[in-house]
Amino acid sequence: MSTITALLKEMELEAQTTRKMLAIIPNDKYEWQPHEKSMTVQRLANHIAEIPGWVTMALTTDELDLAHNPYKFEPHDNTEGVLEFFEKSLESGKTHLAQTSDEDLQKNWTLRYDGKLISVRTKAEVIRMAYSQTVHHRAQMGVYLRLLNVPIPGSYGPSADEGGF
Repeated sequence: MSTITALLKEMELEAQTTRKMLAIIPNDKYEWQPHEKSMTVQRLANHIAEIPGWVTMALTTDELDLAHNPYKFEPHDNTEGVLEFFEKSLESGKTHLAQTSDEDLQKNWTLRYDGKLISVRTKAEVIRMAYSQTVHHRAQMGVYLRLLNVPIPGSYGPSADEGGF
């Protein structure tokens, strides 16, 4: 199996789990946050939805300077909007990944802040980091939803709410 095929397969499998988690967010809880230092449900949901677009960014650019490209938050405030944004980000990431080559995945991608080097990774490593970010923030959303008494879907098997272990 080629690296691209494996990455596409993993992207789709994680998307299935992410879609289930995003789909259960109650529309009346988008402003809720568990702690003053935590993101709101809205910010976290939108962040999860945008992460597949990082694949596009990694494959269409060679670097990002965060000081000169400030974060642009897309404030979808309901589950339907977040899911639509997720599907758009996912489709873009999958399309760009399917059109790249294994050789392109080995090229470096650089992250800077105001010219200061933060990291240099291959584009393949950036894509894997994006997948890890999805899992991390999806789990974070699971904690939020658990605190809101929303039954949690399983990720890699049944959850306790689905009669799991």
